[in-house]
Amino acid sequence: MILRGKARLVNPRDDVNTDYIIAYRYKFKSEDMKELAQHLLEDIDTEFVKRVEPGDFVIAGSNFGCGSSREQAPRVILAAGLGVVIAESFARIFYRNAFNLGLPLIEAETSFIREGDELELDLDHGVLRDLTQRREVPIKPMPPVMQKLLADGGLVEHLKRHGGFALE
Repeated sequence: MILRGKARLVNPRDDVNTDYIIAYRYKFKSEDMKELAQHLLEDIDTEFVKRVEPGDFVIAGSNFGCGSSREQAPRVILAAGLGVVIAESFARIFYRNAFNLGLPLIEAETSFIREGDELELDLDHGVLRDLTQRREVPIKPMPPVMQKLLADGGLVEHLKRHGGFALE
């Protein structure tokens, strides 16, 4: 599977917690994820949401998604139309929540990527290509079970579709 999109850098790059992804003050004001998506990352970058186009890639550093275990953080990223989050590492609970909901997370070196770079993610060959800079780096392989969950739209959709786990 190949995904393409523009890089949308998160600044600061490291230790972006779930309260930065969607500010706590909004988490319980609405259950409408499209409405909440208008506030994506606004506490650290008030212009972030204005740059986002459907299919763009969120680019971060290490420990992305640390903090609370609430699912609003990955849900709001999906609602904003972002195609994937690429970071050097993810907080464990965020990683699990994202895959459960069908949000692809990719671990790779991101320090060289610039805002707006055209990216291509080749999941089959385990490569992230920065087409703008003509550079490629390996990605951490995605376990087949996670690929299957993503293909089905997340864990809940997988369970609905197959009446339980069907990972063959």
